[in-house]
Amino acid sequence: MSQAEGLAAVILHYGRTDLTRRLHEQLRESDPGFAGLFVLDNHAPEPYPGAWLRTDENLYWTGAFDLAARLMAKEGASHLWFMNNDIFFLSKPPHLAKAWARLRKLEQTVGRVGMYAPAVDKSPYHPQMIADPRFQYRLISVMDGVAPLVSLECLKEIGGLDFADNPRGYGVDMELSMRMKAAGWALVVDHQCVVRHAYHSAARTEPGFLEAAAAAEAAYLEKRLGPDYRKRVAAAKRECINYETFQKIAGESAS
Repeated sequence: MSQAEGLAAVILHYGRTDLTRRLHEQLRESDPGFAGLFVLDNHAPEPYPGAWLRTDENLYWTGAFDLAARLMAKEGASHLWFMNNDIFFLSKPPHLAKAWARLRKLEQTVGRVGMYAPAVDKSPYHPQMIADPRFQYRLISVMDGVAPLVSLECLKEIGGLDFADNPRGYGVDMELSMRMKAAGWALVVDHQCVVRHAYHSAARTEPGFLEAAAAAEAAYLEKRLGPDYRKRVAAAKRECINYETFQKIAGESAS
């Protein structure tokens, strides 16, 4: 499947082609020998030249994520790194190989990792994922879906993404990560792998999308988590365990 023993990295293209190209070129330059890097064109108004796959309609984030997971599992991948096109890596390269090495080392310590993600330099929604150079990594209780690297075994075990009544997908990432944690899989944010994210870069271009997505998210989370879902999510964001000793586990080569 790829040089990295079963890791497939998929960039979701929708919106600005220049953003997709920027990330695609950054990763090709940082990991020139990595064979498992793909661009999934989610039926974008501006097609991406040379995309691995172009869908027949806009599947939104969740539908595209679900499709990529199913296709990559069939190809023999063990993990899928599903990236929004509006991220950009700020940490030192190589990005793909280094993250994969750190994830494999982490699994030797924290156990099965259902979802791994880079930290973000800033976030208006997920303070538990904001980069802090004092730490190597953080175990958290709810994850933002900006760039989740997921275990396809975990995804299969918990029944996959739950989004039939919420196709726009807002809130699905949080519900998915909380199910992973409830099933005994760790959620890890790597503070030595950092990205910058332009929030809602594509959603803002569609009139009314954010309002409709927010309303659907509220109904979705209330149905899955109960009427007090806001308190539950807020509490989950506050729950985290910091580890400053990951260096002795991972070694210099994985830092």
